[in-house]
Amino acid sequence: MIELLAFGFVIGLTGAVVPGPMLFATVAASLRKGWIAGPQIVFGHALVEIVICTIIVLGFSIANDITFQIVSLVGGGALIMFGVATINSSRNAAFDAAGGDASSPVIAGILTSVSNPYFLIWWLTIGNTLVMDGLKIGISAAVLFVVGHWIADITWYTVVSISSSRGRNIMSDRTYRRMLLSCGVFLVCFGAYYVGGLFV
Repeated sequence: MIELLAFGFVIGLTGAVVPGPMLFATVAASLRKGWIAGPQIVFGHALVEIVICTIIVLGFSIANDITFQIVSLVGGGALIMFGVATINSSRNAAFDAAGGDASSPVIAGILTSVSNPYFLIWWLTIGNTLVMDGLKIGISAAVLFVVGHWIADITWYTVVSISSSRGRNIMSDRTYRRMLLSCGVFLVCFGAYYVGGLFV
């Protein structure tokens, strides 16, 4: 059981440390809300994974080429639009560490997960396979793998949010705008990578 938990942790960590929309959402939310934003975003992320794992357990394994193309097109397009909106908002953004953000980190965790082609494709392939393999042993094995995966997520993103929140009181408007611009550009490139891959 400990081996399964550790295996889930290691596999989860390899996915968590890959830069993506969730990482940038964590940095942005942590600057306003403090270290707690990281665990909150992971909670939203985990809610999406619960739905995916439930579908896998029920037997709906749908990993195929057509699915990958749809996921890349829709998810990549959403990331490009989100990136453009972030770039536009960076022009006149003002950083107010005490003001707080009206958006919920939990919602951010959900949205950055479902709009990320890498996340969806990972679960349609690697995640799907590992959960199904766990089910061959028993439901507890599959659960332990997923729990280990979540421990990796919450560990990594808590570290990110703590590191980010420490600098929020010395953040200037100019630096904040540059960070938003960088995040927006990354999201556009990230989305274009998946959409462009359909035509190569």
